Amino acid sequence: MNRINRIYRYVKENTHTLTEWEIDSGQGLTTKLVAEALDIQRSNVSKDLNQLVREGKLAKTEGRPVRYYHVNLEPHQPLTKHVPSYKEAVTPQAKVKRKTHNETDVFRSMIGASGSMKNAVEQAKAAVLYPPKGLNTLITGPTGSGKSYFAHAMFHYAQSNGIISSDKELIVFNCADYANNPQLLMSHLFGYSQGAFTGANADKEGLIQQADLGMLFLDEIHRLPPEGQEMIFYFMDTGMYSRLGESGKSRTSTVRIVCATTEDPRSTFLDTFMRRIPIVIQLPSFKKRSAGEQLDLVKLLTSLEATRIQKQITLSEDVIKALIASVGYGNIGQLKSGIQLVCARGFMNQLDQDNITLTARDLPESIRAYLINKSSNARYRSALSKITEAQITVYPNEPFYQIGSEDAYELPYNLYDIIGDKATLLEAEGLDQESINQYISTDINVHLKSFYRNHGFSLETDSRLADVVSKDVIQFVHSVSKEIETALATSFKHNYIYAVSLHISAFLNKIETGEVRQLNDRIKEMAMGYTTEIEVATLLKERIARHFDIEVPESEVYYLAVLLVSLQEEQTMGRVGLVIVAHGNSTATSMAQVAEELLELSGIIAVDMPLDMSPRVAYEKVKQAVVQANEGNGVLLLVDMGSLTTFESNLTQETGVHIRTIDMVSTALVLEAARKASLVDADIDLLHESLDRFLGYSSTAIENKNKIQSLYKSPVLVAICASGEGTAQKLKEIIEKPLAKQPGNPLRVLTSSITDLKANIALWEEDYTIVATTGVINPKLSAPFIPLENFIENDVEKVLGKLNHLVDVEPSQTLEDVTAAKQFIKNFIETNYTFLNTNKIFPFIWDFVVACRAFQAEPEPGYAFHINLSLHMAGVVERLVHQDSLTKPKNAGDQQMNPILLNEIKKFEHALKIKIPVNEYLYISYFIEKEKAKIEEIDTLFD
Repeated sequence: MNRINRIYRYVKENTHTLTEWEIDSGQGLTTKLVAEALDIQRSNVSKDLNQLVREGKLAKTEGRPVRYYHVNLEPHQPLTKHVPSYKEAVTPQAKVKRKTHNETDVFRSMIGASGSMKNAVEQAKAAVLYPPKGLNTLITGPTGSGKSYFAHAMFHYAQSNGIISSDKELIVFNCADYANNPQLLMSHLFGYSQGAFTGANADKEGLIQQADLGMLFLDEIHRLPPEGQEMIFYFMDTGMYSRLGESGKSRTSTVRIVCATTEDPRSTFLDTFMRRIPIVIQLPSFKKRSAGEQLDLVKLLTSLEATRIQKQITLSEDVIKALIASVGYGNIGQLKSGIQLVCARGFMNQLDQDNITLTARDLPESIRAYLINKSSNARYRSALSKITEAQITVYPNEPFYQIGSEDAYELPYNLYDIIGDKATLLEAEGLDQESINQYISTDINVHLKSFYRNHGFSLETDSRLADVVSKDVIQFVHSVSKEIETALATSFKHNYIYAVSLHISAFLNKIETGEVRQLNDRIKEMAMGYTTEIEVATLLKERIARHFDIEVPESEVYYLAVLLVSLQEEQTMGRVGLVIVAHGNSTATSMAQVAEELLELSGIIAVDMPLDMSPRVAYEKVKQAVVQANEGNGVLLLVDMGSLTTFESNLTQETGVHIRTIDMVSTALVLEAARKASLVDADIDLLHESLDRFLGYSSTAIENKNKIQSLYKSPVLVAICASGEGTAQKLKEIIEKPLAKQPGNPLRVLTSSITDLKANIALWEEDYTIVATTGVINPKLSAPFIPLENFIENDVEKVLGKLNHLVDVEPSQTLEDVTAAKQFIKNFIETNYTFLNTNKIFPFIWDFVVACRAFQAEPEPGYAFHINLSLHMAGVVERLVHQDSLTKPKNAGDQQMNPILLNEIKKFEHALKIKIPVNEYLYISYFIEKEKAKIEEIDTLFD
């Protein structure tokens, strides 16, 4: 039996019984497993497996690691009898016609019309009613805030007031569709005459003519190039225009123009354009709406689903709060997609019920996570709780005003019909209820993810990528992606579409401008080591030339090959795992929650040890936590004291996980450990060494002026791609646009090719501080790596905001300035401690710290000591509220305290009317009197 047949038989024998659910859950055989089982070289196994996939004998899963499984070639036997739709078993209900409003003020029923939307509504009315033909209007607001809906409302307001005829329709034009072709854009807006260009066989009216005596809505107006803006200047001023191919401005049209954008008008549009738009309406984000408005939006959007399935829907308080809390960048659009997902799951679980009740069990994990209470949202949650009942019920056919607009977030099909009919069909095939639910859960995710593109809500990543790359390029990259993956027998990383689109776009721009890219010898040398990638790059080069009708130089093959190699790189190691273990009922959990919230990460595992927990039970809990936290790069144990420090060697022996332990855990230490451990491929031993010397977020090592001076080098972000000119240059443009709005931000963006990266880094580090990197490959520097898709999928300003702590010099100011030090302490207590009244407790803490400074053997300059001890004392008081306390430190022995210090502690207790446990005394004494450590790494001083 030859090799490929052996491989096929082995995979078939081990996977032919797998169900669809098991395959979707990640079962199947990897290349590595097959190679080891049959003792065949892995590269040969990979080649044969992919050949079998091409032949249709095997199939493979998406993502990594790729798993292969046998394809059942026996045809499915269809059912021999009719299976009725789930609706046929239900007594048909008389459909109630949804009420509409005959009022002239359609804005009256709009949620927020007398609240957050009041100013917007008043501006819209004024723009519509202003004689003689209204005022041109620009609607601004974030993605999903309802700009299109609002434009339609303006149109219907004009109709209901007799300003626009009732037989007119709102004419909508999306400027993004023709942003890169001004001539085509003009032909759509103004029309063209016969013979104006090849294929213009007859006259064609434009949208301006269609909108005569009506309203034209220009969506995504920020995508209109300067030439396009100028095209409509004349029309705005005179009402006159000509079709493409006509001479002179002989045609007239009376049109009210409404535009919409997500961008800042001041930085996006020509001043001459903005002067022609007298009304600018700003719509609020979802988070800026009141709790009452947010709740009303939940009710409204849920009522749409109730009408769709003709059943009443009841939502528990937890469901409402989780849905509202989960809304981020996508605003109302994201809320709608979240409600659709939750309703679909509830409908599936209660298919045979007359009414649907949604509880926490119907929430997907991505939304359920928002049920966790967060101290920073305490006021908001309190406001929401006051107006939210234990449960809220909405009914089908609720009266609300419909403007008949085309909703970008509306599914083009009835998802509930799909769920109901499939459940009926699967039941007829004899499947049990659990299997039916599993299959339909997968279907719900497939349908919604394919429509919303990304885990229940699309950030419209292709659309956002289209802000810098033409849609033609994006569609081309999508069209060739499967072919390239098959040829390389691989699956690309998530950033493939972005990286290749940006690269091709940059190349096309060079072709258009006549610029010739000189081949870098090192790029060619690197590419020559990958013969398969060169073959595929050659194929891709030919496809580019044919699709875009251009001549592509041979040198581009090498750049494409290096790009394809870099996009296949697989991360084999994860992050260093973090486990916090501390005595008390919630001490460890509290520190973990603070770190996860402040740093916006997850995965820190906390083990709380009540004082009555036996060491054996504690050991088993820690052991489970270590196994759970391990991602292949070791686990760092952060413990408070006692027997916990002795766990390391036994845990390493029993689990096989590389473990290092740090004692005297504090919130500041957890923050620093989480920040550094979040970097993929962080070295656990170096991390341990760094944290062992960590003294807090302010430091006493000001004496080391040479190292501190390095902190003030200009901060830079390095963008990396194959050539240093394509994707990297595009990223530079994307990042520098919001940077231009931040004149005080010193961050710069530098670009580098992969081959020149090492030399460039060595050169740049002499003059700059590299605070982060991005691009097609992770260079694995000490600075964090930001995947390039983050700058496309997310708000770039928010991504840059997360880098501010790396470029800001505020920490050093805090060290030197008493006012800044006090404010830093107050802000930290306000943010991280739940039960402390900052304004009341701060004066007592500050007086105590000032008195204790005298007990230092070597008093430090600045206010680092004040900050660290103040945060420690705040923790002492917070633990008293929790009825937790630290136990006696290791190696404390019969340590005698300084009697004067003891007296200061007593005075602090008396002032606050509290009693601090004696064991806490020892920590305070240790904190104040310990010998100053040497600081060897500047990055442990500031964050």
